[in-house]
Amino acid sequence: MPLPAAAKPSASHPEAAQSQGVRARCTTPPPSTQQLWFFPPFSWQGSLCPGQQNGCVPAGMAGPCGGDGDGGGFGPRGGGGGSCWAGGCGDGVPEERRGQRSMCLDGSPPVYHFSPGSGTGANNWVVHMEGGGWCKTAEECAVRKGNFRGSSKFMRALSFSGILGGNEKSNPDFYNWNRVKVRYCDGSSFTGDVETVDTAKNLHYRGFRIWRAIIDDLLAKGMNKAQNAILSGCSAGGLAAMLHCDRFHDLLPATARVKCLSDAGFFVDGKDISGKNYVRSVYKGVIDLHGSAKNLPASCTSKQPPELCFFPQHVVPTLRTPVFLLNAAYDSWQIKNVLVPSAADPKKAWAQCKLDIKSCSSSQLETLQSFRTDFLAALPKPSPSLGMFIDSCFAHCQSGSQDTWLADGSPTVEKTQIGKAVGDWFFERNVSQKIDCPYPCNPTCKNREDD
Repeated sequence: MPLPAAAKPSASHPEAAQSQGVRARCTTPPPSTQQLWFFPPFSWQGSLCPGQQNGCVPAGMAGPCGGDGDGGGFGPRGGGGGSCWAGGCGDGVPEERRGQRSMCLDGSPPVYHFSPGSGTGANNWVVHMEGGGWCKTAEECAVRKGNFRGSSKFMRALSFSGILGGNEKSNPDFYNWNRVKVRYCDGSSFTGDVETVDTAKNLHYRGFRIWRAIIDDLLAKGMNKAQNAILSGCSAGGLAAMLHCDRFHDLLPATARVKCLSDAGFFVDGKDISGKNYVRSVYKGVIDLHGSAKNLPASCTSKQPPELCFFPQHVVPTLRTPVFLLNAAYDSWQIKNVLVPSAADPKKAWAQCKLDIKSCSSSQLETLQSFRTDFLAALPKPSPSLGMFIDSCFAHCQSGSQDTWLADGSPTVEKTQIGKAVGDWFFERNVSQKIDCPYPCNPTCKNREDD
């Protein structure tokens, strides 16, 4: 059946513009490196190109939607050109796919960005999942509907850098691979699967369906012929990389080298400063609300309650697929939300320390050193397939930015930068298990949070 022409978006409500089963692309001339912005085609319809409202054409004529590169960007960030958008739900969905109905919390279509591989990387893939915390109640999830954490209506173009960068010098091992960034809009680390819609708040808990729909779309695009593949992610996406690691491996060819990278996703099962297991209650709320238990690794849930199987220390030892753990031992997000959640610090004695480790008192630093000790104790026992880069930075997510991944001045442990350590582990050039000395020993740290 031929693809119909795309409808022109409405000037007042462009996201409502629809076409029949069409993915969109923009007519911007191609930069040196392409980036396409897709949504799984079998559950959604509609097309729109922000800033170029009349330039959308059917995906059968697919072309570039921007560019990438270190220091460049897409759309509002400069460089590279336009970006593509997809929205609206309608008929025309193949019968065999209708049951999946993957969608963000607000019912908008899920999105991923894609830069095709070339040359020696044409059959290699890195699929990187965005982070952004979780929502454990309907009220918290409803708040997310008003931003890109719960709705693709608010998503805009973004830059590919770090492990997704397309420059050979700054990403020599993966620059020419098929590079994918999966946007995060479900609040469950891509584990939710509830058929019933919360009609009171119009909420859809379908994170696992998003993950599977996008992976199926990538398999159809050629990932089913992959020779090498990495499933990676940052924060909640880094947790997802571990939770879906074996599943991802099993969907790819048996002959492929498949591994998983978790960046800032090793959330520890520990007590906060008041002695409570606050994060356990968070995870139990997420699992119960989103119906996540059935999509957690059975290798863990067969031995542990589901809420414990959201903690990597209980999951990673059960996995069959090689994993690389990239994490700061003083993970800034965990210190703010796991060690010292707001409920545990009502007088805000930790307010400045949580913002800047250099502002911590001597007693607070002792608590942070104890947190590091507990974090290291929770790590899996070393094995030939396990990679680690645990630095002493006050940071969260270090694989998505060039200045922390592989550049002059990037963080090092044992004189090795993150991008080099990950490449050595993936290609088995060297055993890559590096654990930094305690704070404040490492002057190369870049103390900040990224997503």
